[in-house]
Amino acid sequence: MSNSLVDRFGRVHTDLRVSLTDRCNLRCTYCMPAEGLNWLPRAEVLSDDEVVRLVRIATERLGITSVRLTGGEPLLRRGLPQLIARMAELQRAPELSLTTNGIGLGRLAGALRAAGLDRVNVSLDTLDPERFAAITRRDRLPDVLDGLRAARAAGLTPVKVNAVPVRGTNDDEIPDLAAFAVAHGYRMRFIESMPLDAQGAWDRERMVTAAEILDRLGARFGLTPVERRGNAPAEEWRIDGTDATVGVIASVTRPFCGSCDRVRLTADGQLRNCLFATDESDLRALLRGGADDAAIEAAWRGSVRGKGPGHAIDSPEFRRPERPMSAIGG
Repeated sequence: MSNSLVDRFGRVHTDLRVSLTDRCNLRCTYCMPAEGLNWLPRAEVLSDDEVVRLVRIATERLGITSVRLTGGEPLLRRGLPQLIARMAELQRAPELSLTTNGIGLGRLAGALRAAGLDRVNVSLDTLDPERFAAITRRDRLPDVLDGLRAARAAGLTPVKVNAVPVRGTNDDEIPDLAAFAVAHGYRMRFIESMPLDAQGAWDRERMVTAAEILDRLGARFGLTPVERRGNAPAEEWRIDGTDATVGVIASVTRPFCGSCDRVRLTADGQLRNCLFATDESDLRALLRGGADDAAIEAAWRGSVRGKGPGHAIDSPEFRRPERPMSAIGG
């Protein structure tokens, strides 16, 4: 298509991740310190009008077909159903999904589906209440489980469950989490931990690799590879010959940079052409400076043209981005 968003390596970008806030109501130990972070001032966060305008430019002029709303915790965004409805009503409405920790989803799932949200990904690293409280520093496991049930009941399907196994913390629960997802009709995704924590304490020795995850799963289940992956970050396997699947996102040990189709917009309007980018393009300044759609489109295309071949985590030249994951958006 003539309006495709293409980088210099020929990768076509159709997936936009939009962070709606850098704030979160959990304090996961692998993500941020117990006291939280210095949140963005409200005035620096994109307004609803600004978010909708950028999504409109992305879908109408750049060929974006999928938008995932992230954070921080996107359910903390005031008026979220109304914002989703505005995006769903665009002339070229994208597929709309949301990544959440699930707290508050039990109350909002129906309204989000009615507004036009298509599906959700819910983070859940453990099924043990005490362990959940230790990992997240909040005693909210029942709220997350309630949110999962509400999402399925509202039709926000397929409901995907994301877990980050950490050695010595929750890696013993890998088979149990998969079994839980299968029993409730969710799709389980295990994600290798990445050097994106605010504390800078990521330790590769504590990262549970994709190979280890599959070994743990294979000890309990029969796994059959799902051949078609496309641009999806997860490699998938069918469980015990059924339609139930489990996925592994091996961003560190099996990077999929060569087929990456994602671009990210932070809550304060900075465009990132890679999750591990060390520079950004300031779309908020263009918006608030009176730039027309053509100028914003040009800046967007220029940013994507500058995208590198991969994140190079295993390279001596690798540099961690200054922003942590909670400030970038998943």
